[in-house]
Amino acid sequence: MRVLLVEDDQAIATPLVRGLEREGFHVRHCDRGGDALAALDDEASDVVLLDLGLPDVDGFDLCREVRARSDVPIIVVTARGDEVDRVVGLELGADDYVVKPFGLRELVARIRAVSRRAMVRPESDDEAGRLHVDRRTRRVVVDGAEVSLTPKEFDLLALLADDPGAVYGRQQILDEVWDPHWYGPTKTLDVHIGSLRRKLGDARWIETVRGVGYRLGEDGARV
Repeated sequence: MRVLLVEDDQAIATPLVRGLEREGFHVRHCDRGGDALAALDDEASDVVLLDLGLPDVDGFDLCREVRARSDVPIIVVTARGDEVDRVVGLELGADDYVVKPFGLRELVARIRAVSRRAMVRPESDDEAGRLHVDRRTRRVVVDGAEVSLTPKEFDLLALLADDPGAVYGRQQILDEVWDPHWYGPTKTLDVHIGSLRRKLGDARWIETVRGVGYRLGEDGARV
C-alpha cells in the first residue's frame, strides 16, 4: 500500500516512515503542501497522512485541495485536537482524524480501516438504488432527496453501506467509526442509529441483529 506522508517535523516523520515501512507500506514523504500536491499528480497514493501545521500552506486548505483532486482516503494527523478542528477536517473531506501523540499500531489500524472503506463496488449508470452514499462528496441521497447527516452519522452509514446485508458487530462499529480505544458509553451507538433511522425516513433501512449489531437492508442500497 502506498502512503503519502505530509509532515514537516522531521523528528516525527523519520521514525514514522521507518515504522510504516516495517509494516509493509511504501511511504513517500513530503514536508510541504506544494510538494504533496505535486507528488499526488506524479504518483497515485492509497492513503494520505496529512499534518495541519505546514510551513507553506494551511493544512485545511490542503485537505480541501486534495479532496477536490482525488478520492484518495485522507487521515489528518495533527496536534490540534479541539472538537471544532476535528469537525472542520472531516467536513472538508478527511476520512479520519488522529491527534498527536499516537501509537503506530493505532495509526496502522486506522490506515487499513479507511482503505477498506474506500474499496467500494463500482456503480453502473442504470443502477436504480433508493439509497446513495457518496464518499467523495460525503452526500447521502434517499429517493432523490439529499439527507443532511453529521460527520459521525455519515461515517456510520458509509460503513454499513460498504456491504449491505452484512452484519457489523457493535464493537467493530465503535472501533472503525469512533476509535479503537473508545471508552465512552456504548449507548452513543444506539443514539446515532436512532438518529440515522429518523433521517433516512424508514427505520427498516438499518436492521438490528439482536445480540450482535446492525446491518443495512440490501434492497436498493448503493455506494
